[in-house]
Amino acid sequence: MITVTTMEVRKRMGDILNRVALRGDEYLVERKGKPLAVVMPVEKAASIRRAARLRLGDWLARPNAAMTDTEAMTLANSARRAARTSKRAS
Repeated sequence: MITVTTMEVRKRMGDILNRVALRGDEYLVERKGKPLAVVMPVEKAASIRRAARLRLGDWLARPNAAMTDTEAMTLANSARRAARTSKRAS
């Protein structure tokens, strides 16, 4: 993931969008050194959503489905990894 500042985004928005659309690059946008947003291809965002829905469905089907924040973050990270894996396999 390529890290850029908000000022860089303002100056290079067209170039950044072309790189995302054509090469699949991902950008982490920071403001004052703190993460603000991620720019990624639409297909990747859709695959992350699909993976998250599948994992959520599995989780909701479990008895005692209550989760701590740590468990929820682990589930989200697992869904993200699954989305990346499915994208590579395509």
